[in-house]
Amino acid sequence: MLFILAGILGFITIAGLGFAFAGGDSDAAKATKRAQLIAGGGERQAAVRAKAAANTPDARRQSILKALKDQERKQKKATLSIGSRMQAAGLAPNVKAFWIVSGVLGVFVALMIVVMGQSPLVALGAGFAAGAGLPRWVLGFLAKGRTTKFTESFADAVDIIVRGIKSGLPVHDCLKIIGKECPEPLAGEFRTLTENVAMGVPMDAALEKMYERMPTNELRFFAIVLAIQQKTGGNLAEALGNLSTVLRARKLMKEKIKALSAEAVASAFIIGCLPPGVVTLLTVMSPAYMKPMFTDPRGHMMILAGSCLMAMGIFVMRKMINFKF
Repeated sequence: MLFILAGILGFITIAGLGFAFAGGDSDAAKATKRAQLIAGGGERQAAVRAKAAANTPDARRQSILKALKDQERKQKKATLSIGSRMQAAGLAPNVKAFWIVSGVLGVFVALMIVVMGQSPLVALGAGFAAGAGLPRWVLGFLAKGRTTKFTESFADAVDIIVRGIKSGLPVHDCLKIIGKECPEPLAGEFRTLTENVAMGVPMDAALEKMYERMPTNELRFFAIVLAIQQKTGGNLAEALGNLSTVLRARKLMKEKIKALSAEAVASAFIIGCLPPGVVTLLTVMSPAYMKPMFTDPRGHMMILAGSCLMAMGIFVMRKMINFKF
């Protein structure tokens, strides 16, 4: 009995010494360790949940909406830039030369008005309109025509990519086919795209440069689809096929709206051209009758007021008949 008691006491003594030298976790330390374990597990679970949530349709939809908003801001900035308009028109982006030509044209028109015997105020207004307005209008007209040609053939280009992918061709080869077979300016833009990609430029960066040269909604959708497919994966042929369907539906809707608004457009055009046309005819048929309008200061004020009112009316009518797609 004494031997057993001595053994128990020896065990307790050795255990106490080991605990004293080795140390033990306090309740606070144990609680801290448990909290760290729980937090670590929570972080891992949160990461797993975030990754799973990123693959949901709502998350992809939010990603697409964010990309669309970013592209819309870039498009607005590009639309206001003279260099971007010149690129969209197929011209070299030489902004300095554009302003030089505008200034020379404005001075030439002003001098012609002065030589014709008009007042310096009228010459100044005509020179400003010719220098600041006419070149911009011509540039916008060229850019709009080239952009329209690009948009009309873009759905066919997307179909070429879809058929090429389904037949086993890489995307880069499909882009080369578009550069060879499609009409201009679509072929030229895609040739530039394939050349940039061949030189080592990433596809998203090459599409961004292409969008700067041709800021259209169709190209923006195409770039977003490729960017999301590269990040999340999936069936690219199916995604581009759906995009082609959407683009053709947009084109059909555009033509339908154009047909429905043709009467309003014609009315706005006639109303806008009628006052200047009447003034021109009266000046040609009866110069003596219209001479006070161009020589008397009161006639100058009437011309100025009429021009301002006409500009406001044309602006309002343009807003009424201009539809964005």
